[in-house]
Amino acid sequence: MREMTRRRLEVFKSNRRAYYSAYLLLFLVLLSLLAPLIANDKPLLVRYEGRFYFPILKAYSETTFGGDFETPANYKDPYVEELILAKEGRVVWPLVRYRYDTINYDLKAPAPTPPDDHNWLGTDDQGRDVLARLIYGYSVSLAFGFLLTILSSLVGVAVGAMQGYYGGKVDLLGQRFIEIWSGMPMLFLLIILSSFVEASFFWLLGIMLLFSWMSLVGVVRAEFLRGRNLEYVRSAKALGVSHGVIMRRHILPNAMVATLTFLPFVMSGSIATLTSLDFLGFGLPSGAPSLGELLAQGKQNLHAPHLGLCAFFSIAFLLSILVFVGEGLRDAFDPRLSL
Repeated sequence: MREMTRRRLEVFKSNRRAYYSAYLLLFLVLLSLLAPLIANDKPLLVRYEGRFYFPILKAYSETTFGGDFETPANYKDPYVEELILAKEGRVVWPLVRYRYDTINYDLKAPAPTPPDDHNWLGTDDQGRDVLARLIYGYSVSLAFGFLLTILSSLVGVAVGAMQGYYGGKVDLLGQRFIEIWSGMPMLFLLIILSSFVEASFFWLLGIMLLFSWMSLVGVVRAEFLRGRNLEYVRSAKALGVSHGVIMRRHILPNAMVATLTFLPFVMSGSIATLTSLDFLGFGLPSGAPSLGELLAQGKQNLHAPHLGLCAFFSIAFLLSILVFVGEGLRDAFDPRLSL
């Protein structure tokens, strides 16, 4: 490990808030990746007559377990469960026996219901388990945030590098275009386009990418404007090294130091924007697991405070740890602290 990298890690670890937030973020990422194994309305494993079945991966008919119908087995049905147990079988369930779209028809009161033994965080106004929707909502939000951050970083770094390295008319025209483009009302455009195109995950990703790439252009542009006048860059030009090699090998590594510190904040902004659009009803399709949609349900059902509280604390928790990790990265790459 390089000495500079070791010092940066030490500075990051010295910020205990950022250090523990990084572990919490890793936990949320693992939770999101394993969401189907943690919250699902199908068993992970069924043992029946000495054979093993994996309903979470493949649909089995009721006749597979001695039933009467060719339709997919309902493993929560006491009749199907009794058929399996009668043959000394066994059913292994996930921790949460609901998916984000599973409706609990056995509620003892009208939905939304408060937390109980079956629905640990209660149900929403359609009878769906809140905990399952939170787990899948984290998965969607983190996936959206990661993809948008990576794509916007690629575009923003490329545009900022071109402006800063070539300067002149390229920089002047680029800055004027960014000033005009940044003034476009993204929310209004989304509302208008939603009347023509049905919103989806990748549709929202593409629309938001059109505007989010500008957040990193200024930082990269400034680093390239400074770096292109350094002595070793001028020497490389005098030796006939191509512009692409100079930008990639000699200036970009220095520019990435400042860029990396912004990525957690870009990601938190992406997730906050998606949550806002879902809250207003212009985000993901209806029924998709969304933190913003859960927050909107809390607003519409004030008599069920568990909805608003769960949505608020889950969103605040996710955005807070992203900001704390960003602060830790900012300190780690600060030359005054890592020397």
